[in-house]
Amino acid sequence: MLKINDAAPDFTLPQDGGADVTLSALRPAPVVLFFYPRDDTSGCTKEAIGFSQSLAAFEALGVKVYGISKDTVEKHAKFRAKHGLSVALLSDAEGAVCEAYGVWKEKQMYGKTFMGIERSTVLIAADGTVAAYWPKVKVDGHVEAVLEAAKALA
Repeated sequence: MLKINDAAPDFTLPQDGGADVTLSALRPAPVVLFFYPRDDTSGCTKEAIGFSQSLAAFEALGVKVYGISKDTVEKHAKFRAKHGLSVALLSDAEGAVCEAYGVWKEKQMYGKTFMGIERSTVLIAADGTVAAYWPKVKVDGHVEAVLEAAKALA
């Protein structure tokens, strides 16, 4: 599990639209990574819309925002188009980044146990260390809490 001041694991992932994003190449910009289970599910849609609606406020602080799930870049593109999302989405199809960030967890739903992404958000400071970490995210009020933490970095 990530801890405050840990070095954020570096990665390169494909973004919908074709470009690759490398975390270390974004420095010195602070970065928000929100990990979510799946495109087009109710909670994930609400969270992605929330980050999209607040994207200008994050950008005004110089903060980059990326959503990450195991969905393909093609699925991400459809999800963004369907909901008018402005936030960039990265595909971790192999799950290596989810593993590195400790968000790939055993989950339970309807009495069944399975592996999946635990909705989590990481705020990475300009130096590449973890400034804040939110495991087991509840969507309501979450984007606002992340934005407040990002303001504290500025």
